[in-house]
Amino acid sequence: MTEDPLTGQQPPEHQVRLGRRPRTRRDVPAKVLWIGVWLVFLSSPVGDLAGGHHTARATLAGSLGLAAFVGVYLALVFRNMGRSFAPRTVVGLIAVLAVLAPVLAYTLGSAWLGLFVYLSVACGATLPVRASYWAIPATAALMYLVGLHSNEKEARGLLLLVVLIGFAMVGVGQLVRTTIELRKARATVAQLAANEERLRLARDLHDLLGHSLSLITLKSELAGRMLPGHPDKAAQQVADIEQVSRQALVDVREAVTGYRRPRLAAELAGAQVALTAAGVVAEVPAEPDLAGVPEEAESALAWALREAVTNVVRHSGADRCVVRLLRRQTLDGPVLELLVEDSGSGGSGKGPGNGLTGLTERLEKAGGSLEAGRVGHGFRLVARVPTAAGADIGSGA
Repeated sequence: MTEDPLTGQQPPEHQVRLGRRPRTRRDVPAKVLWIGVWLVFLSSPVGDLAGGHHTARATLAGSLGLAAFVGVYLALVFRNMGRSFAPRTVVGLIAVLAVLAPVLAYTLGSAWLGLFVYLSVACGATLPVRASYWAIPATAALMYLVGLHSNEKEARGLLLLVVLIGFAMVGVGQLVRTTIELRKARATVAQLAANEERLRLARDLHDLLGHSLSLITLKSELAGRMLPGHPDKAAQQVADIEQVSRQALVDVREAVTGYRRPRLAAELAGAQVALTAAGVVAEVPAEPDLAGVPEEAESALAWALREAVTNVVRHSGADRCVVRLLRRQTLDGPVLELLVEDSGSGGSGKGPGNGLTGLTERLEKAGGSLEAGRVGHGFRLVARVPTAAGADIGSGA
């Protein structure tokens, strides 16, 4: 079974959609049944032709005219119902029906007045709503005028039926269009959700692997320098490398499954270790008081700290780094502010990299903001997230 081009999912086997060809052999009987129900009004003209009430030439002409009418009707309704209005095609086919129905009913008798029901259905199902509001009453009026020539009583009996069925098909057409729009909207939402998940995974892997691999590289270099003269210290660095790599593997698995939420206290401790291993004099605050800070906001700050420390270690060439956490009162309300300032160059890039771009997206999603740039002879990163009012958090030494 083929997939739905809108949703990418396989439709139920019993589902048969208007305006589309049957996909499998199972769809054919359902489609034929749907068509056959609406062909009930052809019983009168077919019975009239079979009853021998006309000459052979009139019977042949009536049969050809009826076949043409049914063919145009099916091509019009079942290929255009619920779709975008195609003026030339729809108006042209309706014009053909509007000519055949009165001609056949006028020349062959009142048994053919049922053709106007199909004309009304075609107008209601395929024309825009405003156009159908006048086309359906016009069809009923035309039927009544033709019926005056043959059987006014029968025409009067069909008058209300033509109007009601026509406007009922207006509602069915609107329902089909709404269903198609909803299906498109559902496909769009699914695509947006998939894109958002890809962005989340890309941000997580960048932040996780960038930090961990930088630390592994630094400790590998230290181990290499210590190996000739201090094998014990080199062994300790190798043990640290193993621990970092194992933790990185755990973090990547958590990120892939969507459960990764870094904690700010753990990232502060990790920042102290990474900066010290890189030979950077670090001033990092102790475990902060995060009372009233939403979990999403804390996670965003933790990612910000990890990205900032990774940039200091890998790109800045700094020999000193200060990390501070402060609560501030702004015009938009209380915020928790993370400041990371180093004495390095801030990297050689001309614009924000993938890390800062992803970090900005994280903070904006948590209702926060990010500022990053050179300050004097160093580089400063300031991340803010909204929080409840509370006591100040002390800065680092």
